[in-house]
Amino acid sequence: MIKMLMFDLKESEKQFLNGFDTSDFEITYYKESLNKNTKLTVTECDETVILSTFVTSDITKEVLDKFKNLRIIVNRSVCYNNIDIAECRKRNIAVINSTGYAADAVSQFIAGLILALTRNIVKASENIKKGISQFEKYEGVNINNLSLGVIGTGRTGSAVCEIGHRLGMKIYANDFTINKDIAEFSEYVSFNDLIRQSDIITLHIPYSKDCYHIFSDKQFEIMKETSYIINVSRGEFIDLTALYNAVKKGKIKGGALDILTEEKDIFDKNLTRQELEEILIKQKLSDLSDIIITPAIAYDTKESLENILISNFHDIKDYFIGRKTNRIV
Repeated sequence: MIKMLMFDLKESEKQFLNGFDTSDFEITYYKESLNKNTKLTVTECDETVILSTFVTSDITKEVLDKFKNLRIIVNRSVCYNNIDIAECRKRNIAVINSTGYAADAVSQFIAGLILALTRNIVKASENIKKGISQFEKYEGVNINNLSLGVIGTGRTGSAVCEIGHRLGMKIYANDFTINKDIAEFSEYVSFNDLIRQSDIITLHIPYSKDCYHIFSDKQFEIMKETSYIINVSRGEFIDLTALYNAVKKGKIKGGALDILTEEKDIFDKNLTRQELEEILIKQKLSDLSDIIITPAIAYDTKESLENILISNFHDIKDYFIGRKTNRIV
């Protein structure tokens, strides 16, 4: 049997795998993340062929050095910046990511965020729990009178367009190519026109260095003062300081961020200046009533997690017959 270690594993994922055919594999489950401090047995270091991880694991050169026969790393996420890709290439270690597994989950989550923002649901709930009544601040708007701007119309982005359309929203879309499945009810416009015209903007594009802070002061300046921005993708898309200033100064109404916050101590002397500034600005953003922050849960449904696992084991089996399904390396 092929030895496999699975890290960052939820109990629900483990239960699913207990009823799934994994007879070709000898699997050890860990709920903890894998990093340089993880204690491994000699057998695990010598015999492990496959690692299954999430983005909370940190697969550095130091971690890779521990494994003598590692051949595959499967990341249970579309992102893979937690893995030293260059080092994997040097060692001929295949890296597989997970794509297309959560279009329904993410699009439904965004629909919830749209309602939460435009109807002040979170604000009203928090106030009621504190015994505060401010009914004049809870007035919302009907979303069928709003426009939704979707940047990136692949599998997930197009699902968001479809839900927005079903809710009666005007759909603006932006991408390099037109998705024919949504073209009938979506108007493709330029990036800047989408920013100017949309009441709500949401991002669904692959991340690259060219996309770093594609939303900063300039973009917030031309957005509607009543508009919202939603980011359930990569945090690097938005300059958080610029977002904070835009909301604080009334340049835009607010936003929702589904970001994975690392547990770093603000007093840690090893923090870089950038890391410290990011921690501080996230704290300031969380104090704004028109900002919703969630801990990277847009994809997190029972069905999505099961889809990831099914896809991962299919991709692993493809590797052993010479195919390169969902291969990064």
